[in-house]
Amino acid sequence: MGEVHAIRKEGQVSPIVGHELLDGILRLTLQNAPANALSIAMMQLLLEHLRSAREDKAVRVIIIDSSLKLFSAGHDLKELSSHRSDEDRGRAFFEQTMRLCAELMQAIVSHPKPVIAGVDGLATAAGCQLVASCDLAVCSDKSTFCTPGVNIGLFCSTPMVALSRNVSRKQAMEMLLTGETIDASTAREFGLVNRVVPQEYLNQIVRKYAQAIAAKSPLVLKIGKEAFYKQAEMDLASAYDYTAQVMVENMLARDAEEGIGAFMEKRKPEWTGE
Repeated sequence: MGEVHAIRKEGQVSPIVGHELLDGILRLTLQNAPANALSIAMMQLLLEHLRSAREDKAVRVIIIDSSLKLFSAGHDLKELSSHRSDEDRGRAFFEQTMRLCAELMQAIVSHPKPVIAGVDGLATAAGCQLVASCDLAVCSDKSTFCTPGVNIGLFCSTPMVALSRNVSRKQAMEMLLTGETIDASTAREFGLVNRVVPQEYLNQIVRKYAQAIAAKSPLVLKIGKEAFYKQAEMDLASAYDYTAQVMVENMLARDAEEGIGAFMEKRKPEWTGE
């Protein structure tokens, strides 16, 4: 998987992105202390894991969570600022960072496997963007969210892309223009997260979501996720034309034949992914 970036923790070397595959659920854990900054190394590792999981039939669902007291503080401002002394004042490095971030967020949206964010603590700027880019998001009641770039002279333009595709325009602009932090219940009200749960039950409930999804046909999940994002960008008539054809092709799939047959015969379906 290429170079492994790691940090020292209690005398041991730990990767800045932990990974665990269990019962079809791939858990990618952000552990880049102290703030889980989305550094170049962090984003590259996340991308590598996502790419590897695309064709891995053992992976049915992906969880992105954190082992720290916050989810992610966004881009690594120290890393970015360190390049201001470059001959181009950092332009090339800034472009590399923003391109890589855009690639990561799009890799989540276009991934054939559903991706769930398990959020505990603060998710700010590109960290909030990461949450918004995931298909589902469950957060603890201690979680908070913000896009505070405007406070430091750097408008959250790329986080805005994911944010404005998940919440209403007025709510997105409220977060972007004020830079103020919203609590977990407000994030749910805005539509940024699906559920708010007690902190002590977060991992349990996120895994329950993942297990429920992992029990479905992987082919059908892939078809449905792709269709969801494509039709969302179409006008009404085009969306119906497109999704009608998607359903025809889906009906011809072996898993649809098996699933419908199992339903009528009152038995559990056996998915083949075909």
